[in-house]
Amino acid sequence: MMTDRLDDTVAIITGVGSGIGRAAARLFAAEGARVAGLDVDADRGGAVMAELREEHGAARFVEADVSRRADVEAAVAETVDAFGRVDVLFNVVGVSGRKWGDGPVHECTEEAWDRVMDINLKSMFLCCKYGVSAMLESGGGSVINLSSVLGMVGGDEDFATHAYAASKGGIISFTRGIASYYAPEDIRANVICPGLIATSMSRRAQSDPDITDRLSDLQPLTASFGAPEDVAEAALYLASDASGFVTGTVLPVDGGWTVR
Repeated sequence: MMTDRLDDTVAIITGVGSGIGRAAARLFAAEGARVAGLDVDADRGGAVMAELREEHGAARFVEADVSRRADVEAAVAETVDAFGRVDVLFNVVGVSGRKWGDGPVHECTEEAWDRVMDINLKSMFLCCKYGVSAMLESGGGSVINLSSVLGMVGGDEDFATHAYAASKGGIISFTRGIASYYAPEDIRANVICPGLIATSMSRRAQSDPDITDRLSDLQPLTASFGAPEDVAEAALYLASDASGFVTGTVLPVDGGWTVR
């Protein structure tokens, strides 16, 4: 049962074409938000937002590569032109760098490092730069940045991607800096750190018996992968007035990974 927790709120969500971004766009729209959904994949992202527009009315797709300044600046401006302001920014976009050579630091390639930092960390900087600027104009808002459990704890041999871990740790420090500086402006900034979630990004882990056999130790609460909706619900809390006294927090959504 939906409760209109985001009634008349304007939200920008990145990576709406799949996984956590898609789940969040659907949930936010169902809860009353006017959603601007960003994705570099116009086919997938456009299809998700067209579905939401048909169901809920106020939904808009913006094709954008969030690692590019011009794309992000234009996307935020388009959102403000369409909906009048920005109240919520949920930065979801992220990649694994394995295909470019991410791994333990002595094996990690320079290409992997640069690509992962651009997509995972620079994108957060750019989206926050222009999103927070819009929030300052409208008198406040909520920034939610997606990190990872690997930004909080070290990964063993199954999760030794050190560029990825560095980018996700950087997101946490970056977000807490925003939370501290902009609190007097009524802008909140929080981080969600998922564990293993059943998305396209975790396909390697989902098909690796060494990892699936470890789930009862890695994520003991359920001994399984989380769902994108688990993360979307956490983001909904941080986007809504229910978290009005919460800023600078790092919220694991990880089935118990980080308490071990």
